[in-house]
Parts: sequence; structure tokens; C-alpha cells
Amino acid sequence: MKPTNVLFILTDDQGVWAAGCYGNPEIRTPSMDRLAATGTRFENFFVATPVCSPSRATFLTGRIPSQHGVHDWIRDGNCGPDAIPYLEGEVAYTDVLARHGWTCGLSGKWHLGDSQIPQHGFTDWFVHQRGGGPYNDAPMIRNGQLGTEPGYVTDVITDEASRLLDHYAEGGYPFYLGVHYTAPHSPWTGHPQEIVDSYDDCPFESCPQEPKHPWAGSLSGHLGNRESLKGYFAAVTAMDANVGRLLDRLEELGLRENTLVVFLSDNGFSCGHHGFWGKGNGTNPRNMYENSIKVPAIFSHPGTIPENRVETALVSAYDFMPTLLDYLELPIPESPNLPGRSFLPALRGEPVSGHDSVVIYDEYGPVRMVRTKDWKYVYRHAHGPHELYHLAEDPDERRNLVDAPDQKERIRELKAMMDAWFAEYVIPNRDGLREDGTAHGQMERGW
Repeated sequence: MKPTNVLFILTDDQGVWAAGCYGNPEIRTPSMDRLAATGTRFENFFVATPVCSPSRATFLTGRIPSQHGVHDWIRDGNCGPDAIPYLEGEVAYTDVLARHGWTCGLSGKWHLGDSQIPQHGFTDWFVHQRGGGPYNDAPMIRNGQLGTEPGYVTDVITDEASRLLDHYAEGGYPFYLGVHYTAPHSPWTGHPQEIVDSYDDCPFESCPQEPKHPWAGSLSGHLGNRESLKGYFAAVTAMDANVGRLLDRLEELGLRENTLVVFLSDNGFSCGHHGFWGKGNGTNPRNMYENSIKVPAIFSHPGTIPENRVETALVSAYDFMPTLLDYLELPIPESPNLPGRSFLPALRGEPVSGHDSVVIYDEYGPVRMVRTKDWKYVYRHAHGPHELYHLAEDPDERRNLVDAPDQKERIRELKAMMDAWFAEYVIPNRDGLREDGTAHGQMERGW
């Protein structure tokens, strides 16, 4: 039996609401919908940090920011003589795959430092010079060389991924291919004009432009701007068309039946929801709203993963590494004190053990969150303010109950759970509580 290939598609700043298969009738995502129809869609998939670089580091390593040390989007250390390999010394699941015979390729966004050098088991390496850039004629790295790639970057990333699929099919060896789009991250300009224009008459009822949040950041200047909404929707739809290209190519090459396709985003996003534009750092202090920490998550493997199924279990990005290795029947590293657990039963359509007792933990510098099935508590170390939401009755997080007298005992219990969990996994000299909760971007490793 041949080992299973993996096509891992990762988008950037895609809200869980920004897909037709997640119930949005306005945005056009036929390829995502097609993928969901042939696989399992997760309704409650949470990232570990609501911003790009630390979230991506957690996906790769299975470790939280206070273990791998990446706490914010990486500002410096991407290219040149001062490049910093932020995940040096970490074990990524791609390291494990490469050691066991998979060829690993990456096309798109890396943004975990030292972008000119292939890292962690990757041999094929076509990446952004930094975290992103313009959508046309983007600065990229090919074979270690800095250059500008002509064309619309979402198409360019797919072109390279398609070329690699052809190469892997010809070679006949198992592969892992990461396709990391920058869409629908800003800028919300430069997208195919015919797609932008196709949203001219969209009412955008799925993105209510609410009164400006008191903590709203600079991105919230887009509040009420229909052109920005058209640009965001167009970025998603253009990306979705490229996902369709990849699925078609897999089928044409006869690889679809032996390939696990995973679709995820690195963090959520709000386009006017709660009165701001952005993700976790779209407000100051940082937020842990559902739209920031929940992402679209679809797993498809014909004949293995049940089709057209919706999974409601709560799972986290720190569960992804053990799940993928479990799925591929590969060993899970023993030493790094991994906080996650495999949700392989959910991919088989089986009940997830202890589903009702699953608790999700998040951190973003000095902001920490504990979320149960029904409750969410957000604790902002030293400075506050803190938040408590009864999600079972208030899923949109409108009523902060943190000062309610009848919730004092619940808060004590949730805070104790949070403290015990982080105490178990935090590496003291990489502790996010040491981070500046108002800074934007990580400029160096903090140890």
C-alpha cells in the first residue's frame, strides 16, 4: 500500500464566516464547497494564537508560542545577513515526514524567519521574501535567490504548486505539498477586476459594519468601505478558483484517491464584525473574539474520510501535528511536551472521546484565553480588562459577565484551569507573559 500524500492548503486572514460551505450565501467559494462535499468540515477549529507567525509555528510543531517562542508576526529576520531561523531546534511534522520518505515542498508564505534557506525537511522551496506583499509582481524567493515574480501572486503560487505536483507524480514518491496563499490578507486591492466588479451589488449582510469598537486599530479605517469589502471577497474567490485548479490537477494526475487534502487558515478575521477590521491585533488590547480564533477547516480523502460531514468537536491547531502524524501512521515526537492530542477519530467519523469536556486554550503575549463548550474567559495579565462570555446563550460575545457577582466562582475555576494548563506547558524563558501586549511584530527571539 502506497503512503498517503498530503496537500496542505493554508490561507491568510480568512474568517470562518468567509466561505459558502460555512453558511455565507454572499461569498462565492465553489472549490471550498466542493472540498467540504467530499470530506469533513470542522465547525469548531481554533488556532492557538490569532495572528499569523505564531499560529503557523504551532501548526508545524504542535507547540504553543510559550514553547516555540514565536509570539507575534515576524517583523525582522526574514532575509539577508541578519536572518533569524525562528524555529531552529524545533521538531516540525515535516521533519518527521522527510525522515520517513516523503518529499516536502512549499509554495507561498513561510514567514517564520530565514526565508532564503529551506528548513525543516523541505526540499522544494518557493516562498515570499517576507510575510506578504503586493498581489501583483510580488517579491519572492526561488532557489535561494531574491526576485520579483510577474503576475497575480495567488495564480503564481498555484502555478508553482501545480509544477511540483507534476514532478511528484512523475517521480512516483510520496509527497507533502504546502500551498500557503497570502489571500485574503491585505491589501484588498490589485485583485482580478472582473471578480471585484462581480460583487458590485452585494449587500454584504454577512459583514455588518458595526459602530467602531473602542479598542479598534488602524485597519478599522476600512469600516463602511464597500471597496474594501469587495476586495476581501474578491481575494477569497480568486484564491478559491486556484484551489479548484489544484483539485483538478490532482484528479488529472490520478493522485486524488491517495492524497489527503487539508484546507485551513492561519487565523480568523473580522470585516466590521464587533466594529473593527482585523484579527487578534485588530484591537488594542488584543482580542480573543470567536472570529479571530476560529478558522475554516476541511479534511478530504476520498474513501477514507467520510464525505459531506460536519464535525462539531472542539479542536485546536496544537492538535494538528499529532493528528497528521497519527493519520500517516508516523511516530509522534516524544520529547517536546506536546499539549495537543490526535483527533483522528473525528476524521474517521467516530465520536471524539471526552468531546463535552474538551477545553481550548489560546495565548497572544500577555493575553490568555480558556474556552469550554459553553464559556469563554479572557485574562489580560497585569493590565486587564478581562472578559467572560456565556457562549451557549451569547454566541456573538455581546455581554461581558466578568463583573457579575454570581460569576465569581466560575471565574475562579476557569482561571485556575488556565493557570494549571499553562504551568504544565510553558517554557519559562519563552513565556508570553513577558511580552509587551501593545507591541506589533516580533523582532527577535526573546531568549
